[in-house]
Amino acid sequence: MNLPAAGESKKGLLSQQEYLAPLAIPTGETAVDMVNVIWRKNDVYLDIGSYSVGAGILILWPIILLFVSVAYFTNDPGIYWLGACILVLPVFMLIYSLVKPAPLPIRFNRQRREVCVPRKKGKCWVVPWESVIAATSVHITISQVGTHSTGMLFISFNNPDVQTEAENKHFSLGFNCGSNEGAMAQWECMRSFMEVGPQAVEDNSARFHHPKGILATYVDRLYSAAKRKGWFMTLLWEGFCGVFIFNTFLIDALERLKLYPLPEFLCPDIIEWSKPLPPEQWAKRSPELELAIARREAELAAQAG
Repeated sequence: MNLPAAGESKKGLLSQQEYLAPLAIPTGETAVDMVNVIWRKNDVYLDIGSYSVGAGILILWPIILLFVSVAYFTNDPGIYWLGACILVLPVFMLIYSLVKPAPLPIRFNRQRREVCVPRKKGKCWVVPWESVIAATSVHITISQVGTHSTGMLFISFNNPDVQTEAENKHFSLGFNCGSNEGAMAQWECMRSFMEVGPQAVEDNSARFHHPKGILATYVDRLYSAAKRKGWFMTLLWEGFCGVFIFNTFLIDALERLKLYPLPEFLCPDIIEWSKPLPPEQWAKRSPELELAIARREAELAAQAG
């Protein structure tokens, strides 16, 4: 399968695709975990999780409030039934995801320059880092209120077992990052960890540790937010909107239920694979990637001035 080279782009009438890897050259964006998918980070590996129960609550809870409010103020019981018909499937999917065990993360091992991709029935693929495929996709919608763009990051992996059945040859996942720049910044977290080092990626995994209760944690977040933007904006956003519009208490409770502690690999081979190596045993970049990165860094330097 012939893939577009990293750095190439394809533009349509209302869409645009940017190809980021292979080979994983710098994007020019700062590494930022836009959608909070970094679960663990240390000197050996970076874990990227695709499970977010909070995202489901952030979407469903405001819609539930909307239907309840309209039905209450119009005194029309039919609104309740309409809302129930619309939300029954998403609510069922959310409940189903809560019943199932949280999926394992994708693990990027920078010392081995490999990626562990968990699959069904406890199986895992170990994929060379330089074979990982990444691309952003931006779609523009036009409505009466103007234009709106949505940026997605897609990451794909090929099964190293070339003899496997066709439906098990590829695996991909996507992250809604809001914009093309946001999607590239999200990819830059993985690329920078593997090519620059752990120090290039901010570690926000402390949010998965809960030494305090839900209410005490919420109060700490209020004080932290107030130091950044003042009490008025804190009480408006984290206070009123956070509690009543987005239901942060429910999100915190469900995240503790599903992601505390975080799911961990139990396969002995992957446990051994995740252990640190002596520096002299670390895998090296290929000459092709070395040259591609040097060219890209020269381009970025020229663009900067």
